[in-house]
Amino acid sequence: MRVLLPLLLLVICSSWLLPQSAGANRTLQAEAGAVRRPRVRADGTQLQFKSVAWNRYLAAEKGGGAPIVADREKPSGWETFKLWRINETTFNFRVFGNQFSRRDGHHAGGPSETFQLVRRDGDKNRVRIRAPNGLFLQAKTMKSVTADHSEDTNWGDDDPSVFVTNRVAHLRGEYQLCNGYGIRKARQVLRNHWRTFITESDFSFIASSGLNAVRIPVGWWIASYPHPPRPFVGGSLQTLDNAFTWAERYNLGVIVDLHAAPGAQNPYEHSATRDGSQEWGTTDENIAQTVQVIDFLASRYARSPSLLAVSLLNSPLPPRATPPSLTRGGSADATELLEFAGRFSRAVLDVHYYNLFTSRFAHLTADENIDFARKNRSSELAAVTRRNGRPLTFVGEWVAEWNVRGASKRDYQRFAQVQQEVYGRATFGWAYWMLKNVNHHWSMQWMIQNGYITLDSSRSRAIVSPLDNGEQMDSAGRPMLQDAVQVIQVS
Repeated sequence: MRVLLPLLLLVICSSWLLPQSAGANRTLQAEAGAVRRPRVRADGTQLQFKSVAWNRYLAAEKGGGAPIVADREKPSGWETFKLWRINETTFNFRVFGNQFSRRDGHHAGGPSETFQLVRRDGDKNRVRIRAPNGLFLQAKTMKSVTADHSEDTNWGDDDPSVFVTNRVAHLRGEYQLCNGYGIRKARQVLRNHWRTFITESDFSFIASSGLNAVRIPVGWWIASYPHPPRPFVGGSLQTLDNAFTWAERYNLGVIVDLHAAPGAQNPYEHSATRDGSQEWGTTDENIAQTVQVIDFLASRYARSPSLLAVSLLNSPLPPRATPPSLTRGGSADATELLEFAGRFSRAVLDVHYYNLFTSRFAHLTADENIDFARKNRSSELAAVTRRNGRPLTFVGEWVAEWNVRGASKRDYQRFAQVQQEVYGRATFGWAYWMLKNVNHHWSMQWMIQNGYITLDSSRSRAIVSPLDNGEQMDSAGRPMLQDAVQVIQVS
């Protein structure tokens, strides 16, 4: 018998419903192989513009507190402009201080003026920038950038209205997909993806493999069905309903994970940020809206025997998600919420472990990675696991991938096995990121089918019911165990 756990606190960061990838910041999601993204400059693309006449970069002085100049030899934050897409060639420019550029070279708090990027045929990196008045920006001097150059140009190095672009970064999340395609095309693409990428047969595979739950990420706009705010499109709620139907059929638990909150709780595309800015937690309104989404999800599925938990928020990062807002959201420190979460009998602390994404793991060998998982991860997990089980602990994301080149199959098997052994000590269980992925080691389905991962339920056990006062503990100080919670990320 499953017992409803309506709370899951997600407080530390190291899709089938929420398509995402994050280049160097996150793993390439499985949907990337199933959804074709529009080949246009998307929201959040970061560009730097170098004047060919002065051989200097444009810069928003003081990060946006002063006019634009063209006097920087080397580019950094002030020299980087984030695009807000209006159409394929027209954009708002957002600068370091999150202000928006105007044609007079100054900046405004909102996206009031648009600019058109005009590219040279045969050299897409050489551009001119048409201002709202129809004329082009030009660097008259290194200290004077104005919007008064005519249409005429020979694209030569002496033309002050010609710039060479350097793309620093780009985003490929659901916001970029929907705004890039437009509502009609995005609806067609995503609904086909939802219909075909994860099906009932996948839930059958999950159950037959010995896993007993799925973790499903969703975006905040799912609660606005059938008419979510632009640019998002409807359809994900029906897909989540289908998932619960299949989960009940195959006796699987479901953790519904709020993966993207209003305003974006981190700067990565999986939070549905438009341009890499993190706005969640800056107003009472977006926190209240987040709570409404959580209430919506909990209420909709409260009667389902498959509902294990509803996560409050995935991977909130400082400085926006700060400790003073903990009772309204989350924290970036795994230990800050232990006392608070421990007051509740139905709370779970979620941690994510990757031997990736930081320089710490860049040059570790296979044996060093395995040893790190065995010793360091074990200590980290023990530090947040209380003997009385309040809160429960959950390794909500892990993967058997690393930066080791030329690793053998046996190396991967050892790495996966040691992580299962360590994360099996979490009192609520673990979740692998993810079920399907174009990169094999990120795909648990591929790892299982090809003998890289062997599931052993005796090694990964966790409770599925909340602790009550007086509940019996075992010799290790853990609650008497029921069925294991071995979770697969379904995205």
